[in-house]
Amino acid sequence: PVQILTYLDGVVKVEETELKPRVGFLYPVLTHNISVFINATRERDSGQYICTVNVVDDATPMGRNVGVINLTVLVPPAVPACQLHGNPTVGANVTLSCSSKKGKPSPTYQWKRTDPTQQVFFPPAQDLARGTLRLTNLSLEMSGLYVCTAENQAGVEKCSIVLEV
Repeated sequence: PVQILTYLDGVVKVEETELKPRVGFLYPVLTHNISVFINATRERDSGQYICTVNVVDDATPMGRNVGVINLTVLVPPAVPACQLHGNPTVGANVTLSCSSKKGKPSPTYQWKRTDPTQQVFFPPAQDLARGTLRLTNLSLEMSGLYVCTAENQAGVEKCSIVLEV
């Protein structure tokens, strides 16, 4: 554990960590609320934070003066990359892929055809975790604009690809 913030004898001290310019007590400490803020959170701020309160002449048994919280900083998906794998000729099979380089938790991926007519796809043709859509026995009618949506609790991003059979 690395100490990031202390209050001792009326003095607040912020330790030399990468959190130093972004962390502090939310309220004056003597208000009995020792909430802490972290500004401009980053994914690497995720982790376990422990608050220990030591009061002079306090008869509280050890362990009762410790608070623990686990922080998970969510990261929206990066704009995904859409790709076509295979040769889009009549009767052939192709796979469309979609993936984001960033996202926490890992995004789910949903493919739809939007033009010329809307079409939604389901497993096993579509793999929501891998971001793939397998199109088999291609026909001219399968040509169109395909849009992939990458989504998690932190956000949504999209990419698209034109399939010309």
